[in-house]
Amino acid sequence: MTTTFTESSRPTSDTVMLDALGPNGNYRTRNREIIKDTAGVAVGELSIVPPLFVTRSIAAQRKAGSLPPAQRQAALDKAAEIFVHDQIAGLDFEFYVTLASRVSGLPIKVTRAGALDVATALGCALNAVRPARPTGSAFDWRDEVTRRGSGVWVRRGEVFAVHASGNHPGVHGAWPQALALGYRVAIRPSRREPFTGHRVITALREAGFRPEDVIYLPTDYAGADEIIRAADLSMVFGSQDVVDKYAADATVFANGPGRSKILITAEQNWRDYLDLIVDSISNLGGMACQNTTAVLYEGDPTLLAQAIAERLAPIPALPASDENAILPTQPIAQAQAVADYLAAKAAGSTPLLGADHVVADLGDGNAALRPAVHLLTTPDVDKLNIELPFPCVWVSPWSRGDGLAPLRHSLVITAITSDEQLIDDLLVEPTVANLYRGPHATYYMALQMPHDGYLAEFLMRSKGFIRD
Repeated sequence: MTTTFTESSRPTSDTVMLDALGPNGNYRTRNREIIKDTAGVAVGELSIVPPLFVTRSIAAQRKAGSLPPAQRQAALDKAAEIFVHDQIAGLDFEFYVTLASRVSGLPIKVTRAGALDVATALGCALNAVRPARPTGSAFDWRDEVTRRGSGVWVRRGEVFAVHASGNHPGVHGAWPQALALGYRVAIRPSRREPFTGHRVITALREAGFRPEDVIYLPTDYAGADEIIRAADLSMVFGSQDVVDKYAADATVFANGPGRSKILITAEQNWRDYLDLIVDSISNLGGMACQNTTAVLYEGDPTLLAQAIAERLAPIPALPASDENAILPTQPIAQAQAVADYLAAKAAGSTPLLGADHVVADLGDGNAALRPAVHLLTTPDVDKLNIELPFPCVWVSPWSRGDGLAPLRHSLVITAITSDEQLIDDLLVEPTVANLYRGPHATYYMALQMPHDGYLAEFLMRSKGFIRD
């Protein structure tokens, strides 16, 4: 950074420069992309690296061995502190949060909470992988158990690449687990919100990781494909099209739409769970894959849908910078495109809060996206799986005759039921990633719980080993 800073660590220039972070240090390219906030105001410039730089950078990572485990853990712990408390690339924590909120449209208090979760994840990265280790496998071949013959948990490769999304800082909370396991990691940040990835990687380097251990590669589509080709294993985030693109590639862990749902069976009083339902829809700005997309009720859902709409309708449309903001923001044209898409997809349903309600012009080029609630007469699978980046929910009847079809392809299902057979059926359904029985928000996460499986299950394997 060459700009000057005030006492509060705010840049005095209009924009912040984010360099690529290669194996030889910072790299500022001639090809740079303007980073704009949701009102269209330029707030930064991002260096865009070519595919050749990607190839050479990952080749350098492959040549570097892993740091010793104790050194990795110490550096992760230190990085967690640096991420929150130090000035990084000229930005203090609060100004970084402000920029991340402005460009993503995520409410600032949600952005801040997500960033703090990332710091926690850095310090807990090694503990987060432990639940995934098979009990019959040792972390280290030197463990005494290997003298009798056992498994040893080993990496499936050396370089792990990530195509990060920009809808929430928390996307950067999982991949540090790969560093904890000894991988070298290459991050292609979201060009929509590149600040979190840059801050995490800079903190890791300042904490003791070498430049080869973790690199930051903003790039175009050709460069993005090269990252996947050059790495041993990769994780990508995106739409269903992205998931479909990599469906046949066993080296790519694809994270797509969440399509999370709540199911309430007839013997339950839905009124007892209305707070939980509304919270699951609207928390995190409704932008996360764990936010509830559909609510299914075994019975007539009309009153339930009306109650949800009555609770969501009064949420105020505020700028993302307002500490009371709950709703996400987008440029007006993009917000209107989302509303138009919703209107087309909602045909045949009953809009309690319809597409004409969604766009709330904030008067500065931004629009907040107000909640949408649509009532279905049958559990239309296509509609139930339409996920949009704001509080948008489909409310539908469900019967035992409908079976599991309306519930499939869900990241999370919260099942509020006393029917243990239904729980058994949902638990073994391969397209349901996570199942919560009882009043648990669909966005609930804990260190010891998998998200879409444990990441370490993808990164590691067990080898049989015996020694004298």
